[in-house]
Amino acid sequence: MDTNQFGKQGWTPNRIGSLKGKTYVITGTTSGTGFEAASILLSKGAKVVMLNRNTKKSEDTITALKQDLGNDIDVFNIRMDLSELASIRKAAAAVLKTVPQMDALILNAAIAQVPEQTFTVDGFESQLGVNHYGNFLLQGLLYPRIEESNGRLVTIGSMGYNLGIKTIQFDNMNWDKNYSPNGVYSQSKLAQLMTVYELQDRLKKAGKTNVKAYACHPGASRTSLIRTNGSLMTRFVWQLMKWSPFVQSAKKGAYPQLMCATEPDLDQGGFYGPTGRNYWTGPVGECKLEPHAKDKHVMERLWEVSEKATGFEWNP
Repeated sequence: MDTNQFGKQGWTPNRIGSLKGKTYVITGTTSGTGFEAASILLSKGAKVVMLNRNTKKSEDTITALKQDLGNDIDVFNIRMDLSELASIRKAAAAVLKTVPQMDALILNAAIAQVPEQTFTVDGFESQLGVNHYGNFLLQGLLYPRIEESNGRLVTIGSMGYNLGIKTIQFDNMNWDKNYSPNGVYSQSKLAQLMTVYELQDRLKKAGKTNVKAYACHPGASRTSLIRTNGSLMTRFVWQLMKWSPFVQSAKKGAYPQLMCATEPDLDQGGFYGPTGRNYWTGPVGECKLEPHAKDKHVMERLWEVSEKATGFEWNP
């Protein structure tokens, strides 16, 4: 984009006023952009509900946040493993029982560049299983509370959506014949974005304007995503790159999701993130989205396939 709607510096958390009385549910907050987003929301007075798989890491995260922000912050964790549909259902039930208001659900957690084809307990290829199917089910289950709260759904995508085959491989969703770590990661992120824009269409068709769905990406940020999941060579290269000027801090990587969760009157049709070269770093604003990410026929079919795969019929 030639001009940034938020000025030369782009969007920053300085635009967020008091969030007292607001509640945000965030996945994947034990490190990286999720941790930074939770910290900034809490610093503005919000209540934060974390959804993480590792209970011990979650406890350590809460301790760290309280040491930094004070003991009176309102934060707790509900255990959820995005790779297990049963765990997602259990966590969603707990959220609906204990969280009466949800101003935004922020889908931050993801896995990336899994070196070899692996499967979730439900039989999905792991990157699609976690990044797409898991998030699809979570959104659908929590949607009624978001609707009651006039809330938002915020999906953290990736510029990786544009690196793969540019469509969904419906005839081989588990990538049995042509598995590649980057190819499937790209596929999972494209699927996530398509879910956002298909949801927007369905909400519009139903005449619902009180729920908003946004898509963003963190750029190239110093997080543990590659370190945790990538192959040895991928991890090595990433460790070298992390401290280059082409990579930004995890804190800055959290800005796009915070913007999508809090900025009033933000256009849902956009795709938001760092606007510098290759969209890796730079001022946060709207980025160009390639047309294949909004291929209507593919989006509709993906929604139907996702409902069948997760055993959940989602009619917003």
